[in-house]
Amino acid sequence: MPKRLLTPFQKFIQLESFSGILLCIATVIALIWANSSYASGYEYLLNLKIGFESDIFSLKKPLILWINDGFMAIFFFLIGLEIKRELLVGELNTAKKAMFPLFGAIGGMSVPVILFFILNNNPDTSNAWGIPMATDIAFSLAILKALGNRVPLALKVFLTAFAIVDDIGAVLVIAIFYSTNLQIDLLLYGLGLIAVLTFFCLKIRYSKFIIVFGGIVAWVLFLKGGIHPTLAGILMAFAVPMHRRIKGSGFIEKLELITKKITAKSNPKAALLTNDQIKNINELEDLTDRYQSPLQRSENRLHDWVAYFIIPTFALANAGVALSSDIPLNWTLAMNLAICLVLGNSIGISSIVLTAVKLKVVQVPEGITKRHIIGASFIAGVGFTMSIFIATLAFVEFPQYVDSAKVGILIGSLLSGIIGASILYFSGNRNVTKKVERYTS
Repeated sequence: MPKRLLTPFQKFIQLESFSGILLCIATVIALIWANSSYASGYEYLLNLKIGFESDIFSLKKPLILWINDGFMAIFFFLIGLEIKRELLVGELNTAKKAMFPLFGAIGGMSVPVILFFILNNNPDTSNAWGIPMATDIAFSLAILKALGNRVPLALKVFLTAFAIVDDIGAVLVIAIFYSTNLQIDLLLYGLGLIAVLTFFCLKIRYSKFIIVFGGIVAWVLFLKGGIHPTLAGILMAFAVPMHRRIKGSGFIEKLELITKKITAKSNPKAALLTNDQIKNINELEDLTDRYQSPLQRSENRLHDWVAYFIIPTFALANAGVALSSDIPLNWTLAMNLAICLVLGNSIGISSIVLTAVKLKVVQVPEGITKRHIIGASFIAGVGFTMSIFIATLAFVEFPQYVDSAKVGILIGSLLSGIIGASILYFSGNRNVTKKVERYTS
């Protein structure tokens, strides 16, 4: 893999890893807060209604729904940007590259669902089948990061690509199975608006202000139309262009020309710039703006906000399970979800991937062994963020099961992370530059 591609990816891993640490901190704080003498304050804050009302329009929701519906729309917008990038120039841009994580995602989504239906015998909790099929990329990469050079970079690439494919599946599941009371006219308006914005931004002129304004309108239309509004975020991402508006050679020529104009009229002793210099600097800013990929720039700017604020805030708002609540926990549901996260993902991913390798349908990247695949398949059972998100949608009609589902997710994610990390730790790969025997032998 070229060095110029490794550096941005390693920065991405470092960012996601620290995000995983923040997730852990936010989760612990939420659990302590929800089970402390200040628990009433926690509940009051989450249920505090924010918004506005008028005779013709109302948009007033509890804080937790603003976090789950609003903040998570930004998270899904970022996911959409990552999916588009991977499909165009990343690990999913060819069928051969996509096959390895694709087979893993098929196993990681199908087997946990099948196992849940086998274990579950309560009709009221049957809607929870989508919970164990999700993987939390931040937590997963944080675990791999903690293992250091015992984990080859190729495995981190695989897990990232796998998680992105898994996110695509989760988004489709949310759109098809977890949306209710649909108002087709509003949804068609929302989809039409996104289609028009996509055409305008890709073919005529891209504007981040149009994307933001149009995204907010589409979000409201999806919300009022009965489909989860976070899907507006992921669809709007495809309206952001991938290609730069000016190529390298043209950029260098114009950069040199503007630089000469600025330096020619430069006065080192002057406290202020001349009007011509200000004009030249504005030209320089516009030039650099057109030289960058809009998708890449949006992704880079959003990543910090999502990793360091939105996802930890989501965890703080959703991980606070009151263990001493008046509503008893349904331990059958909790254990079923934990089992599906741990065994469903590990068996599903490893069995299907290793079978595909045996049949020579996929080619394992250099440096990845059978143990790496099995260890990663357990780590894929860490489903925290997306699993909790789906749980909040699955039990809209039976809210008494939400806390039980969250407990199962926490237990399953913790066990999956510990088992997967242990397997990878004792895999014997202490140096990624060291030659290792490939599984295909």
